[in-house]
Order: sequence, then C-alpha cells, then structure tokens
Amino acid sequence: MRVISGKYRGLVLAEFKGMEIRPTADRVKESLFNILAFKIAGARVLDLFCGSGSLGIECLSRGAQFVQFNDISADSIAVLNKNLSRLKNKNYRVSRGDWSGCLSSLREKFDIIFIDPPYADDCGISAVKFIGSHNLLTEGGVAVYERDRPFEGDVEGLVIKDERKYGKTYLTFFSPETE
Repeated sequence: MRVISGKYRGLVLAEFKGMEIRPTADRVKESLFNILAFKIAGARVLDLFCGSGSLGIECLSRGAQFVQFNDISADSIAVLNKNLSRLKNKNYRVSRGDWSGCLSSLREKFDIIFIDPPYADDCGISAVKFIGSHNLLTEGGVAVYERDRPFEGDVEGLVIKDERKYGKTYLTFFSPETE
C-alpha cells in the first residue's frame, strides 16, 4: 500500500498482517481521490474508521489542512502511528475509541469525512445518520461511505450525490441537504 500522489507520493505504508483488516483497494483509492481531487487542498478531514490511516495520509500528502484520525482498535492505532511517524507533518490528531464517541466529541465541522468500517458491521449506517443529524459537514463538504453493497434509504440532513461500484466495493457520496 502506497501513497498515490502529493508530497509523500510513493511512500510505502505499514499494513496489517492477516485478513481481519480490509484496506481500501488501490484501484478504489485511486478512483476515490480522482473524484475528490479539487476538494482536498486546504480541507479539514475526518478519517473515522482509519485503520492504517491510508486515506487520511493521502489527504495530508495532497495538501489537506488537518486530518483527524480515529479507530477503536489498538492495533490500528499502532500501525497508524508507525505510518504518521514517517511524515514531516503534524497537522493531525489521533483519537482511539468508538465511532460514536469520536463524533459526539467533535466541536468542528469537516470538509471530507471517510466512513470505512468493517463490511460485516452496519455501524457505518449509524455513523452516516449521526453526521447528517448533527450537521458535521461544511457547506460543500462530502462524506464518503465505503461498503460492500449500495446504500439504501434516506439520511436526515444529507443527500446522496453519487454512488460508484468498483468490483465488490461501493462508494456512496453524501453532501449536506441544503445544497
């Protein structure tokens, strides 16, 4: 797993051993960042289920102003910290805890929020609903939910702007309802 573009382009990131953690596939990650290309520079980003941190680190590489990383797993945080220690950038914060605790503690809005929980866990749906009902996206902001099936239903405060399928992976893009 490598950083695709920006000042850390080509940096090989530490990964997890085994099959328990599912990093975003390179093809999906590349397509995702092509879609978000003009939103990243200067953005405030939340990588809610960060794992190794590859999505947030990609944003830092491409000029994001700040990234908040969060994961409940101590192993994820250890791999994330190993990856972050290789950057010459301190424009980030790391928190360890449940997604709901992280979102409840936020006192600011974000331009980009990544929601990439384990596919077997539907907590991502609850996270998207919390983000919408608590108005955690800036005007023009985007929340990206990655999962193994299309998103169904409506979310208070958010609208689906786009949904893309890459193999078995679906990316659903949400924006504030007022747009």
